[in-house]
Amino acid sequence: MDQRIIDLYDHFTHGGMNRRAFLDKLTSLAGSAAAAAALLPILQNDYARADTVDEKDPRIAATTVDIPGVQGLKGYLVRPKSAGGKLPTVLVIHENRGLNPHIKDVTRRVATEGFIALGLDYLSPMGGTPADEDKGREMIGQLKQPDVIAAGKAAVAYLKALPDGNGKVGAVGFCWGGGAVNNLAVADPDLSAGVAYYGAQPKAEDVPKIKAALLLHYAGLDERINAGIPAYEAALKHAGKTYELYVYEGANHAFNNDTNEARYDKAAADLAWNRTVAFLKKHLG
Repeated sequence: MDQRIIDLYDHFTHGGMNRRAFLDKLTSLAGSAAAAAALLPILQNDYARADTVDEKDPRIAATTVDIPGVQGLKGYLVRPKSAGGKLPTVLVIHENRGLNPHIKDVTRRVATEGFIALGLDYLSPMGGTPADEDKGREMIGQLKQPDVIAAGKAAVAYLKALPDGNGKVGAVGFCWGGGAVNNLAVADPDLSAGVAYYGAQPKAEDVPKIKAALLLHYAGLDERINAGIPAYEAALKHAGKTYELYVYEGANHAFNNDTNEARYDKAAADLAWNRTVAFLKKHLG
């Protein structure tokens, strides 16, 4: 697909324009309204693909839980069934659409790797993640940063206190959630490890507050997010923080999202996932 079309969609999904303006520009790039209509299903997420790990998979048990500390906050908790002993725990933070079927699937994937995984719905205090993605993005835009931090810290405290957890908590987030992981690492010293996929970086002056080990995944074609890499890495080095940083050349923002045909990059996603699992096991085991 023409990279200009992928960049246009990225601009739209991150609040750069309304849907009408996006469709007008897409029609112009595609050459006709019919061509634009044909491209939309490829650009948008297809949640029919979001069952890499079925909810009834015999390896896991999934349920919805209330998270104390923030009124109305809920999460999707998935436990491995056969693992013995106390397990490390991982907070999974969604993209800017909320806790959709894809992120629930990612939460189940994390659990199959031997972690207790919590897919937090940051929109649950507002009534929960809607099926309409445009509405979900609007709701994400209404969240205040202190409330986002409070929800993340409540989730970390919940996971840290689980009787079957080992007391160590990690976080993995994607897009909006990647930025949320970075900010949570600044705000919560109880976070042991953070994995941020193409996430916005925190302020350089806040980096010394970070206690967690960090794994940072970036897409080579993601100029918007990548502009913040140099300052962030310089601050991490200067503060002597533990981190790993990878740029996946030729990959687009959201390359891990396998429900999105236009941006998913299997080679990059598989490599990043293997690195993520190994990193979390190393720092949470």
